[in-house]
Amino acid sequence: MASVELKNLGKRYGHAVAVDDVSLTIGHGQLVCLLGPSGCGKTTTLRLLAGFVEPSAGEILVGGKVLSSPQRTVPPEGRNMSMIFQSYALWPHMTVAENVAYGLRIRKMDKATVDAKLKAILSTARLEALAERYPGELSGGQQQRVSLARALVVEPETLLLDEPLSNLDANLREEMRFEIRRLHDRYRYTTVYVTHDQSEAMTTADLIAVMNLGRIEQLGTPKEIYDAPHSAFVARFIGGSNILSGKALDAGHVAIGGGTLATTGRPLVAGETVTVSIRQHEIEISTAAPSAANMLHGVVGRQVFLGASRDYTVALDDGTELRVTASPMQDIAPGREVWLRLPAERCRALMGGNDT
Repeated sequence: MASVELKNLGKRYGHAVAVDDVSLTIGHGQLVCLLGPSGCGKTTTLRLLAGFVEPSAGEILVGGKVLSSPQRTVPPEGRNMSMIFQSYALWPHMTVAENVAYGLRIRKMDKATVDAKLKAILSTARLEALAERYPGELSGGQQQRVSLARALVVEPETLLLDEPLSNLDANLREEMRFEIRRLHDRYRYTTVYVTHDQSEAMTTADLIAVMNLGRIEQLGTPKEIYDAPHSAFVARFIGGSNILSGKALDAGHVAIGGGTLATTGRPLVAGETVTVSIRQHEIEISTAAPSAANMLHGVVGRQVFLGASRDYTVALDDGTELRVTASPMQDIAPGREVWLRLPAERCRALMGGNDT
């Protein structure tokens, strides 16, 4: 097991920038998720880590040893890394046991060692009963567990996962998130996990690096990223936030949406343009006249019943639209006049003004 360090890492394809000056340190045994939309640079960063792609700038170090630089790149087979792909990549003509043991056998380990390691990993991954089956006889979740077991059994310094759950249905994805975290807690390999799914990142990661336009927009624990987004991009991408723009009245108040909001997050400068985020479920909606601070007036544009909640769109007096998640028991028809309470402690003044 070893730490991983990216130093000012960059990758260009002609004039196109895929990875732009990325620096990141991943400690021994940490699981870090690279999270972001398609085209943000997360998969290119993983491929740079694996040695499949050579950097245009910067370095990759594992355990203090330089593996990649513009001058020299250690090939994938020289990195002591295991990578898990979206497609599982199992040998269809081999049984589960043969697939899992394949990496040990090509390393020419003796039979007793192979058998002992195979038995241990099959037990940990809950695959003993499936050992003699072939991949075509397994469900998607079972195949992904085989892929994980095959990657872990060779005891890599670093484990790389490239959107490993994207081919599974919703229920299996949820189950496998916890399975990946359980196996990580058992083996504590240094792990880099690429995903565009916020729930996967929140469930599995010690740290999340939110990526945008080839850069790391914010790095932190799942709680830090969720509770204190630094930018409008992060606020929108993590947890479904409303983003409002207004003018600061003083160090803690903003004229916004036809009203005045007290905010948290950072001190304001009177007159500056301020971007404020608040999550949909943090807003209280009511048809009653206001009796508290941080209230905005609006009209319901639409509402959708979702079983466990109702999803509202509300047009404020200045035309701004907000999304509101409310109790399924709270049934307010489109066209009704409403008041929204935005708790001051949930109105986060973001860095960078109109940053999007």
